[in-house]
Amino acid sequence: MDDKDDNINDEEQEDNDNEESIKVVLIGESGVGKTSIIAQFTKGIFNQDVMSTNGATFSTKKKDFKDAKKTLSFEIWDTAGQEKYRSLAKMFFKDAAVALLVYDITTKKSFDEIKSYWMNLVKENGPKKVIMYIVGNKNDLIEQQQVKEEEVREYATNQKVSIWFTSAKTSNGIDELFEEIGKKYLSPDFTNNEEIVQRKIRKNEVTKVNKEAAMKDTKNNNIKKGCC
Repeated sequence: MDDKDDNINDEEQEDNDNEESIKVVLIGESGVGKTSIIAQFTKGIFNQDVMSTNGATFSTKKKDFKDAKKTLSFEIWDTAGQEKYRSLAKMFFKDAAVALLVYDITTKKSFDEIKSYWMNLVKENGPKKVIMYIVGNKNDLIEQQQVKEEEVREYATNQKVSIWFTSAKTSNGIDELFEEIGKKYLSPDFTNNEEIVQRKIRKNEVTKVNKEAAMKDTKNNNIKKGCC
């Protein structure tokens, strides 16, 4: 029995070596479509009448990257854009690997707020090594566009961040965005960075402690069941 259990643990360890979690935080004004982007990516659905996020919500989705022989588990935090929740948003950047600054291409104010507030929030509270994208959502409404693409590209270049355009309604560009994020995360320039290495070590240590505690609880419960 012990040998079988050891083999199972070895197999689980091998699987874990091929899987990594990656923390993604979406920020931006209320109504730009952060929740809808996540729903489209994780569930393949779009709800026109989605409610505004209060505080923050958490979602996950696994995605295989065959070239790197890795599976990434995207741990996605959807933060509220209302002003009363702004002070809470900075708490979610601890150990974040990715920050997506989302604006609505049909609302100029949503992009102006990225320049005046959200970008500074990430740079002041996020890790030094973080993958950042400015995401222009609602690209299916291009005829109502109020933010010139040239302005976005110029700002992104000055800030040294990438840009991407999506439509949560049609799903256009969303899976491709997370594909691009995964490739960047798994690239040597990112994974070999000392800050990232230390971040993974800390996370692995926490995971190990949690697993050991869970195994101990399970063992104790089994003993109690066996003796009564």
